[in-house]
Amino acid sequence: MKASKLRSLWITVAASFFTGYYCFLASVRGFCGKAHRGWVDKTIRTWSSRLLKLARVNYVVVNPHHVEPKLGQPTIIMSNHSSLYDIPVSFKTFPNHSIRWLAKKELSQVPFMGRGMVAAECPFIDRKNRHQAIKDLNAAKRLLESGIIMWIAAEGTRSKDGRLADFKKGPFITAIEAKATIILIGIRGAFNIIPAKTRHFNINEQVEIHVGKPIDASLYTLENKEELIKKAHQEMKALLES
Repeated sequence: MKASKLRSLWITVAASFFTGYYCFLASVRGFCGKAHRGWVDKTIRTWSSRLLKLARVNYVVVNPHHVEPKLGQPTIIMSNHSSLYDIPVSFKTFPNHSIRWLAKKELSQVPFMGRGMVAAECPFIDRKNRHQAIKDLNAAKRLLESGIIMWIAAEGTRSKDGRLADFKKGPFITAIEAKATIILIGIRGAFNIIPAKTRHFNINEQVEIHVGKPIDASLYTLENKEELIKKAHQEMKALLES
């Protein structure tokens, strides 16, 4: 159902407030040395729940293979990226794990948000500087090894029409080097919440999160990474269309 302009403005303002508020809390606790993972996990879950509630997003997790991240195994969650709501929706897939997202470098310059995300152990990537991007992905690799589960948009940027685009190489290079398990999740319906190039929300939208079989990136090398990328793209397409 299409929200009114006033309702859409309210959702935007409230979502921005909650995001800024929790980032501020994280930055303060980080400065005081109190932003431990348990607190961050709980705070992220609260943040995602509030954002979804504002737009009355109805979601269901479809996990026929009962996939679950394994303790001690570096894990990367890769999803399609068609909406600003992909991140809060993704946190609902495995709510009992420490999940962080790989964010674009520009967000690190936003007041409070940048410091808050650093305190929450969310890495940034400079998509405009390939040399720096490699260093950023290496930092993400170290987080994976420390027990963080990383959410990465395999397409690199948000789709303008909701369709699945080509995957970037960087996340797969990181997965191979970290010998990580890749868990693909196909998010259906999130694009309809707030389509690209509009500020009008649709409320009460139904979103489905389809979880695919894990892919062991340790079975691949940098020389045959294209095979891994092709396999992941095919399986993501199937998750979105089946």
